[in-house]
Amino acid sequence: PVLDVATAQPVSFFPAGAEIYAQGEKAGALYQVEFGAVRIYRLLADGRRQISAFHLAGETFGFEADATHHFFAEAINATGVRVFRAPSGMDMSRQLLPLALKGLTRAQEHLLVLGRQNAIERVAAFLVEMSERQGGLRQVELPMSRNDIGDYL
Repeated sequence: PVLDVATAQPVSFFPAGAEIYAQGEKAGALYQVEFGAVRIYRLLADGRRQISAFHLAGETFGFEADATHHFFAEAINATGVRVFRAPSGMDMSRQLLPLALKGLTRAQEHLLVLGRQNAIERVAAFLVEMSERQGGLRQVELPMSRNDIGDYL
């Protein structure tokens, strides 16, 4: 896995609502959710919030195409995050490609949900996705609020 060759920092604790990183900040690390959940979002010009992703325990986020974060990352509930930094000068492109492709696939599927489904279908697709990400459980844990889900869908 990609994180095996990176230098891991100790787990950082973030209380509910705490910012992990801000839009415009320097990027360069990857983040793995140890416990809890994270929302990735952007504030729109009119003040509304658009959530682009949720990350659950075991998932990695913070991957950027350049040296700047383009979104905010915030803890949804009490969350532990481990930061991974690549050793300087090391080419990590081979290890990052699978992570980038997984993120791209998830983003493409989310675009289809937003663009081609009515409200009930969007909620159903969201619940199915959350179930699959939690191992196909019949009872799904939703750490995010209804407002979060609305801003995502």
